Amino acid sequence: MRDRTRGFTLLELLVVVAIAALLSTGVVLAMRDSDADLLEREGLRLSALLESGRAQARAAGIPVRWQADDTGFALQGLPSQAADDRDTATRNAPHWAWLAEGTQARITLPSGATTLVLGPEPLIPAQAVVLERGNHRLRLHTDGLGPFAVDPEAAP
Repeated sequence: MRDRTRGFTLLELLVVVAIAALLSTGVVLAMRDSDADLLEREGLRLSALLESGRAQARAAGIPVRWQADDTGFALQGLPSQAADDRDTATRNAPHWAWLAEGTQARITLPSGATTLVLGPEPLIPAQAVVLERGNHRLRLHTDGLGPFAVDPEAAP
């Protein structure tokens, strides 16, 4: 008579493989870099808002400006704000907060600029903004004709 207690059954092997798969999934999720994810989401969000501001500037025939600070950014001069008094429109510009504290924005093109001008002409100068969070950087840029693109940038 043979001894049937040697080896593993198929069911036992499947249970071990399932447990190993669950553990490896947990490790992969734990190793994700949340700063990089937040910065990527911020870049995509900002790219969409810049394109929206650009479209509104062209449609209304008025300049729309983007300006950032430590807490977020504002689009100044949107058509819903356009009034006879441009100073009032600037003061009442909607302000969007950064998705995560510690996000910084720096305009790199045009050199020395503190705001981006998004229109009203269909062709604008080349523009670029670098977003930073921790040791991660992301670059949003346009050649002036195409939409804003989001590219990761190597940390210094």
